[in-house]
Amino acid sequence: MNAFKESQDVIHRINPDNSEENSVRFNELVRLLEQEGDDEVKAHLEGFHHSDLADAFGLLPKNLRSRLLGSFKEALDPDLLFELEDHLRHEITDNLSAREVAEVISEMDSDEAVQVLEDMDEEERDEILSEVPIEERGDIEIGLAYPEDSAGRRMQTDLVSVGKDWDVGKTIDYLREEEELPEEFLDVFVVDEKGQPIGVISLSRILRSPRPTLMREICDETQVIVPAEMMQEEVALLFEKYDLTTAGVVDDAGKLLGMITVDDVMEVAREEFEEDVLRLGGVGEETVDAGVWESSAKRFTWLLVNLGTAILASMVISMFDATLEQMVALAILMPIVASMGGNAGTQTMTITVRALATKELTTYNAFRTFRKELIVGFLNGCLFAILAGVITFFWFNELEISGLLGGIIAGAMIINLVVAGVAGVALPLLLNQLKVDPAVASGVFVTTITDVVGFFAFLGLASLVLL
Repeated sequence: MNAFKESQDVIHRINPDNSEENSVRFNELVRLLEQEGDDEVKAHLEGFHHSDLADAFGLLPKNLRSRLLGSFKEALDPDLLFELEDHLRHEITDNLSAREVAEVISEMDSDEAVQVLEDMDEEERDEILSEVPIEERGDIEIGLAYPEDSAGRRMQTDLVSVGKDWDVGKTIDYLREEEELPEEFLDVFVVDEKGQPIGVISLSRILRSPRPTLMREICDETQVIVPAEMMQEEVALLFEKYDLTTAGVVDDAGKLLGMITVDDVMEVAREEFEEDVLRLGGVGEETVDAGVWESSAKRFTWLLVNLGTAILASMVISMFDATLEQMVALAILMPIVASMGGNAGTQTMTITVRALATKELTTYNAFRTFRKELIVGFLNGCLFAILAGVITFFWFNELEISGLLGGIIAGAMIINLVVAGVAGVALPLLLNQLKVDPAVASGVFVTTITDVVGFFAFLGLASLVLL
């Protein structure tokens, strides 16, 4: 069972009070899938929350996933399908007919249904939509009509809205008697005659207000409304900035189309974090379940770019081959300068990329940030120059020129850390201006610059001083 030790840690993080119990249940699930029939598996699945079952599904090997799918295929929980990672969701939908998928997504909120369908090819998506009831289909098609990663894609069209001239009594009666309202909601939107939102009000405030009170008098007119075309990252920033739980989504005419809730935004934040981490590592959207060839293909491009940049750094070294032949100590010390520059550049780049993503860094304060990183690079360069110079002096004290070696590495260290600070800010800003995601390309280029400058500064100073 060692192969499933990681699953126990996962369940512990999700359910700390029941981690041991969940681990036992998962191990029992594995045993049942390997040794028992469908009836025993189905009976065991009744004790799983859909989130725990989604985690368990992802941890199982593919042959056991197929067996598990056969156990709940006829009564597939829409919440389970939505909770699964994209590649696992595709694995399930590929084993279902268009009608079966349509039956499941018809029970979902419109925003969840859109997320299930958006990654499918158009022909498969249209086939499934043709099996969805007309009313639900219309809501889903509204979301699919908007660009990927936009507020329109993330919104749910099921919401509660009332007229501005309604009073509290009429609103409460409507909420009690109307059968087509969403099962769960926290806020009620107040709209005018054109369907444009003029405010939003919480259920608690409605219940505490006298029945004759008009809705327009007690609604919060400082609501945050987002255009359907707004990118989801910007929506997430608005939720963080204004501590929102709900935001209305409007079309170009200002008409209320749907709403985005805080749970949608949390999902966006998680996706963006994972995406940036993977892109900084140059692995795209690879998952642990990806096949050998798929993983190799996803990693090949950036490894190829890295090979080119490594060759460039080697070409710089080859320019000073005569210098290196005369003193082996230079070859020993070279990686120190390059490594320190690379790490310093990565630190600055990481802070800059994050600041760009959260809108903390704009053209307004770009120069101030650039100046700060220049000073930080210089100060750290001086401190590590002294440290590296002293270490070099005592390391090679048997050489008559140990003092000169210490001075050379100190000077190269200052130059490279200053350049690292500049490159760590300048490159992400430049890529951002060129509409290229800084998280994708910054890392490899910052490392290349610090390697090239580090080698050139160190060997160049050595050539000037020692030859």
